[in-house]
Amino acid sequence: MRLLIVKTSSLGDVIHYLPALSDIRRHFPQARIDWCVEESFAAIPPLHPALGEIVPVALRRWRKQLLQGKTWNEIGALRQRLQAARYDLVIDSQGLLKSALLARQVAAPHAGYDAESIREPLASRLYERRYRVSRDLHAVVRNRLLTAAALGYNLDCGPDYGITAPAADFAWRPEGPYVVLLSATSRDDKLWPEDHWIELGHELHRQGLRALLPGGNPVERERAARLAAAIPEAIAVPPQGIGELAALLAGARAVVGVDTGLTHLAVALDTPTVALYTATDPGLTGVYGRAFCRNLGGKGKTPAVKAVLGALAEAG
Repeated sequence: MRLLIVKTSSLGDVIHYLPALSDIRRHFPQARIDWCVEESFAAIPPLHPALGEIVPVALRRWRKQLLQGKTWNEIGALRQRLQAARYDLVIDSQGLLKSALLARQVAAPHAGYDAESIREPLASRLYERRYRVSRDLHAVVRNRLLTAAALGYNLDCGPDYGITAPAADFAWRPEGPYVVLLSATSRDDKLWPEDHWIELGHELHRQGLRALLPGGNPVERERAARLAAAIPEAIAVPPQGIGELAALLAGARAVVGVDTGLTHLAVALDTPTVALYTATDPGLTGVYGRAFCRNLGGKGKTPAVKAVLGALAEAG
């Protein structure tokens, strides 16, 4: 059996599908499983040993460059690749019109959520096989239930993200235990106050833990450097790729992060994780895994430093 999974973005959403990939491998050990994903997140699925091939797309980039010939050449090449492929089933777990249209490029049966189960009901009309999955469930559970229904098995265990961080050599990182502080996110209203990060970092230092602060773009790296300068022995992490960040998260004593995909990656790697929410409700898309993880805060509710320290103490 050869399957194509369509789950293009975002980083957290891609990570949330990994337990379903583990389910497929457990029930169909010989299945060939490919994955259609945004090029920005294409480094995540290969961390799972069950993955076959990556089919990268660049919808975000293409939207900004629609008048360029290169864009249409890339779109044409993707269509040719999808139309030439031979799959037994395509599962669209994204549930959007754009993902359903991608799935329809493949000459195979298409499975997805029914109209009552997704934000864009029109997408369900493009599937031959539609399944109802409550929208009140966590995203990880929804992915697993959809995939189980499409392939005809029952869920018989908790979520297993199934990934392993690659080996990495960090010459810049001193020896000793550390906590990764993920202070960067895509929206300013999701940020945790800088004075809270500094207070947390000081307390971690008193406990013998160094704070490591990654940052992606220049604005995030500037914030990380500013926080690191205010926290004893903290380090602003040099620019890293996804694989290196995975290794950094996997080796941490714990991770504290705002509402960002890397916080979910820490959970997927079974690192004790505390997630901080200030502008969104973590109930359906918060951190969720088999290792220790806690969601703190919510829409209009900024977590206190004391609550974070309490959760870290609980993690041990």
